[in-house]
Amino acid sequence: MTGVGMLNLSAEQSAEISDIELVRQCQGGDRHSFRMLYQRYQQKVRSTLFQLCGKAVLDDLVQDVFLKVWQGLPKLRNPEYFATWLYRISWNVATDQRRRFARQITTPVDIETQDHLMADQEGEALTALHYQELIQQGLQTLSLDHRAVLVLHDLKDLPQKEVAEVLDVPLGTVKSRLHHARRSLRQFLETQGVKR
Repeated sequence: MTGVGMLNLSAEQSAEISDIELVRQCQGGDRHSFRMLYQRYQQKVRSTLFQLCGKAVLDDLVQDVFLKVWQGLPKLRNPEYFATWLYRISWNVATDQRRRFARQITTPVDIETQDHLMADQEGEALTALHYQELIQQGLQTLSLDHRAVLVLHDLKDLPQKEVAEVLDVPLGTVKSRLHHARRSLRQFLETQGVKR
């Protein structure tokens, strides 16, 4: 099926096309199939990168990931591992960004500014935003290695074995980092008055 033929598919029909089929069509140069993969995964990639790197250059990082995906798709030998491969690219982009941050003088997140932006929201929405902000702040206190394991496993629901493949570390290392990261995040939240 060509890209032109796929343009006429409904959203439901598009959802029925597997990642494997889309990857193979992309490998044949079908840009519409790539758009469909992008639509399926861009929010997951965006969320992962936000949790790993924050929001400062989020749009650029997402664009970088999908540019690398487009360039690398012809070389992907096992289309059934597309999602794992995509998370691996996201991890590499996040790691590169963290290295760039480390070379620059950075300032911590301005909590007062964020609180000011949220001031006109009320009730449960404000509480939920505050909790999400605390989680994000807590994630930023972790090393990138520990943060990555926590984000991929606990927030993105990847199995530990797949997290090990994405990060290219042994399964035991994933378990150890996950234990340490959960304990550290729990301690951070307790210092902020969040009891579990």
